[in-house]
Amino acid sequence: MTGSDAIGLVGTALILGTYALTVAGRADPKRAPALAGNAAGASLILASLWHDWNLSAAIVEGAWAVIALLGLLRLAIRRR
Repeated sequence: MTGSDAIGLVGTALILGTYALTVAGRADPKRAPALAGNAAGASLILASLWHDWNLSAAIVEGAWAVIALLGLLRLAIRRR
C-alpha cells in the first residue's frame, strides 16, 4: 500500500463514518461536525488521486468537498 492509498483510505473512512452516524441519527448533516467530516474526507480522497489520477472520481470528490465547505461557510455566517 502506498502513502497515497493510505490517505485515500482515511478519507473514505471519514466519509463513511460520517454517513453512518448521520443515518443512525447520531449526527446532523447540517451541523459542523458532519460537514467537516465530509469536507475532510473528500479532500483526503482528492489528494490521494494526484498519485493515480481518475477524472470522474476527482469531480465527485471535489464537488463533495465544495458542498461541505459551503455548508460550513453558511454556518459561520449565521453565527455572526
